[in-house]
Amino acid sequence: MSGKNFEHRRQWVEDRLHQLTRVFAIELCAYAVMHNHTHLVVHVAKAKAYNWSMDEVLLRWRSFYKCPSVVQRYLQDEASLSETEYTLVMEYAAQYRERLCSVSWFMRLLNEYIARRANKEDNCTGYFWERRFRSQALLNEKAVIAAMAYTDLNPVRARLAKSPEDSHFTSIRYRINADRAGKTPRYLKPFFDGCSSENDNPLPISLVDYLTLVDETGRAVREDKRGYICQKLAPILDRLKMKSSAWLTVSTQLEAKFSGPVGSPLCIGNFTRQCNYGRRPHITNAKRYFM
Repeated sequence: MSGKNFEHRRQWVEDRLHQLTRVFAIELCAYAVMHNHTHLVVHVAKAKAYNWSMDEVLLRWRSFYKCPSVVQRYLQDEASLSETEYTLVMEYAAQYRERLCSVSWFMRLLNEYIARRANKEDNCTGYFWERRFRSQALLNEKAVIAAMAYTDLNPVRARLAKSPEDSHFTSIRYRINADRAGKTPRYLKPFFDGCSSENDNPLPISLVDYLTLVDETGRAVREDKRGYICQKLAPILDRLKMKSSAWLTVSTQLEAKFSGPVGSPLCIGNFTRQCNYGRRPHITNAKRYFM
């Protein structure tokens, strides 16, 4: 053990996540920055990316990478480009638009930034992360909410925090702090509050219900807590049409029990057919997912 404290690097990760979600068409639903890994639940908002103008796409991408000279010239003076050059800019914009709604590019810009900054601080070179990120598809709203609860409760499960509001570098703490200040979390996908328009596509639960759900789920699975599921939690599960046993399995053992997409049998079947049609790897363990 070196005796060094690297707690400040968790803040780097949280700040970078907020920066990326401002630019990408990827919405943060939940996150937990642990000491040696990070959990994320994200929503890829492709429709949002395809509503951006070409100029907006180029400006967003330029906030992270230096664009080719023809793109720079276009942004300075569109009229100076020939028809061939303009076509080339359109091709670049189409490529950048796809990248701005890609989880792989999102994670690349997160991990590369943290690795370079950490290596610079340590005055060293080489690999910083042990392996490439792993992702799972969440195919319905129930799976999303369960994965969010699993993510937000990670510090509690690891006994790094006694309660969600004490869990540093998590989305739930960020939401709680924003609510205490009378604000809406700027960098997180919003919850349904009864006032959101259909175009907002909010998460299908209110903040109050989600906080209750997370708190009671944490109590239900911790022997050193109060050891029971509060009855007031039942209406939330009824509204989500989810069995308590299924909820607890996913919200406490997501990574241990599931290695592929999570959702109802119908969602799994549709997802498998889409993967096969697109020549993606076949999902062989779909029968295990029961949400």
